[in-house]
Amino acid sequence: MQALSGIKVLDLSRVLAGPFCTQMLSDLGAHVWKIESPQGDDTRRWGPPFEHGESAYFLSANRGKQSLAINLKDPRGADLVRRLSERADVLVENFKCGDMQRYRLDYETLRHGNPRLIYASITGFGQHGPRASEPGYDVVLQALTGIMSVTGEPEGPPNKVGVAWIDVLTGMTAAIGILAALNERQASGEGQYIDLGLFDVGVMAMVNQAQAYLMSGKIPLRMGNAHPQIVPYQTFRASDAWFMLAVGNDEQYRRLTDVLEHPDLWEDTRFRTNAGRVVAREALSQRIGDITREQSRDYWLGRLKAAGVPAAPIANIDDAFHDGQSTARNLKWPVLHPKAGELTLVANALQHMSRTPAAPQAAPPMLGEHTHSVLSEWLEMDAHTMDDLEREGVIFVGPR
Repeated sequence: MQALSGIKVLDLSRVLAGPFCTQMLSDLGAHVWKIESPQGDDTRRWGPPFEHGESAYFLSANRGKQSLAINLKDPRGADLVRRLSERADVLVENFKCGDMQRYRLDYETLRHGNPRLIYASITGFGQHGPRASEPGYDVVLQALTGIMSVTGEPEGPPNKVGVAWIDVLTGMTAAIGILAALNERQASGEGQYIDLGLFDVGVMAMVNQAQAYLMSGKIPLRMGNAHPQIVPYQTFRASDAWFMLAVGNDEQYRRLTDVLEHPDLWEDTRFRTNAGRVVAREALSQRIGDITREQSRDYWLGRLKAAGVPAAPIANIDDAFHDGQSTARNLKWPVLHPKAGELTLVANALQHMSRTPAAPQAAPPMLGEHTHSVLSEWLEMDAHTMDDLEREGVIFVGPR
């Protein structure tokens, strides 16, 4: 028994934000029907790398779902989804504003057949406002919400985050909203509509940078790997490599001066408090950088760890997965795929819940793999009818 056992999710989303959300719900035990066009989710073709024709991108966000390939542009296909929605607890979609109304799959239509339905719409800019009709690509939202303006070196160009950061955060935010709505439904007996925009999430995720602007009126700038409100909290160069130093309070700073064997850095009253260090950032960072270049990265990391001062090497993803902590925390999940065999997937961080941990329900599905079984079980459709619908392009029935 898992936390979301018995919850049925109708997933009409594509690419990343929506699929990441519904994968999290699946890992927590929900039963997820992934509705794809007969051509499949775009990310099935985003690669290389591919494993037996399955792209890494698609595999990263679609574990544990059942794939139904249905042509929503055909009224008969839309009707199939409408009938499934009457049996669902949650629907997640990320179509452009207005598309779901055209298919008669919008919330106002579906709630009449299922008043308990929780319906989450994920778009670039939400359902209203001057940008509501614009498409929502993560990199465009990174440009618009401020994160690129504070990412990169001060004299260099703005940089995006190296993954689709706002998509991932939006998927997580959508999952939180859905769980909140499921909890409220226990009391009210009613579903509700969740209007979620990537723009809203991107601005929300600017947290301290956004709040500092609201308080001071000062626009934050790019600072490389430094922190706007904590010093020293940035990368430093050792004699052979870079490392990250993260001094979070004044006592850690005092211990840092012991590690550096420069008591004058503590005795200088400019540096005694974090507020003072922020004001004197340039002078202090220069001094520390001159000292760290005298020894190797491992020399400094060993001494900093012994002194309880947070620091780390700059790891790549290979380093991260080979860290003993990854093994201890089981950050790779093996699953059996009907075509690719054993696949290793990135684990869900909620796997350490004490009673209802997240766990993989199944491998990511092949296109249309479950069209036949789901329509047969849940809509009591016979094989002859399905054959006719497939021949007429309404559905695609994948491998059985």
